[in-house]
Amino acid sequence: MYEKTFPNKRFKHTIQFLEKHVSKNETILDLGVVNPFSEIMTKNGYKVENTAGEDLDFDTSNIENSKATVVTAFEIFEHLLSPFTVLQSIKSDKLVASVPLKLWFSSAYRSKTDMLDRHYHEFEDWQFDWLLEKSGWKIIDRQKWTNPTKKFGIRPILRWFTPRYYIVYAERV
Repeated sequence: MYEKTFPNKRFKHTIQFLEKHVSKNETILDLGVVNPFSEIMTKNGYKVENTAGEDLDFDTSNIENSKATVVTAFEIFEHLLSPFTVLQSIKSDKLVASVPLKLWFSSAYRSKTDMLDRHYHEFEDWQFDWLLEKSGWKIIDRQKWTNPTKKFGIRPILRWFTPRYYIVYAERV
């Protein structure tokens, strides 16, 4: 997944945001298979279980049957056709989720080799807020950050100023 680059800045911001809102004695269901960030959460003292790689558009049973007190979803919802259904199926009262923001100067991400590594949605912040509110969540805190690169050109310059990631802490209404 991270053959050429490792998202150190994104992971640093994400763990800081998580530590601000989730205590270490809570249990976390992290949507998606075990990944470098779920390992970071474990190393930071969190009890983490992951979904098993099932297509969450069709199968939300692991979410529905989980006893976790918190659900995390880091860069997952943009890959789903129906994030609304997944958000409604969550039984815990706490959610920490992040999405890449839509960039007006860049096309939606699509891997040419991996059918699962494509973005069906790239949200604007208000769209993600609306999705959460409509599916029964109240946003308590939110944060955005940029994703600058060391490349040359107009788009790389814009990435220094345009927020790329959006993270929220929400509670069930």
